[in-house]
Amino acid sequence: MAAQIYKNLIDGEWVASRSGQTFENLNPADTRDVVGVFQRSDTRDVDDAVAAAKQAWEQWRLTPAPKRAEIIFRCGEILQQRKEEYSQLMTREMGKVLRETRGDVQEAIDTAYYMAGEGRRLFGATVPSELPNKFAMAVRTPIGVCGMIAPWNFPMAIPSWKIFPALVCGNSVTPSGQCSIVVKYGLWPWPTDWFTHQIFHTFWNPSPLSR
Repeated sequence: MAAQIYKNLIDGEWVASRSGQTFENLNPADTRDVVGVFQRSDTRDVDDAVAAAKQAWEQWRLTPAPKRAEIIFRCGEILQQRKEEYSQLMTREMGKVLRETRGDVQEAIDTAYYMAGEGRRLFGATVPSELPNKFAMAVRTPIGVCGMIAPWNFPMAIPSWKIFPALVCGNSVTPSGQCSIVVKYGLWPWPTDWFTHQIFHTFWNPSPLSR
């Protein structure tokens, strides 16, 4: 059976790298097992992902925080349903024992649920003013596109710590979707990361994630 080919998610579309090149990700326990074929992306792909993330951010930042949080919660629900599937895949792709990879996926589930709650707690502050007839307050506002770097050995847990908070707060992300986040994952891209982006893309298009 031919190995699955994974593409980059940019501007709501799964696309091949501009380089036209790919490489194989091999099971470290059995190098005859090709886990997947990935895009050998270059700086042009990064530029495309950042541009898409900027565009998606214009809509995402205006989405009410509780609504953004609901989408993150639904992501957590799907991660819970597919926990064993993703754990098995993670063991194939990077070699951790199943007990560890199940914990890795559970970290992402827990983070999704936690940050879903934060969507209704993005409180600002009101303070007494030193000037007469003045009202002083602070309002939290999204910053923009986030570029994120995550290591290879926790391919789902650590990215979730970065991505879910940024998205709930109205930023976009580019992990190395169309949310507006750009993320770079250690030395290699991971199928489990690909599936995380696929889940989010199910609920929001254009997604604030690009990879």
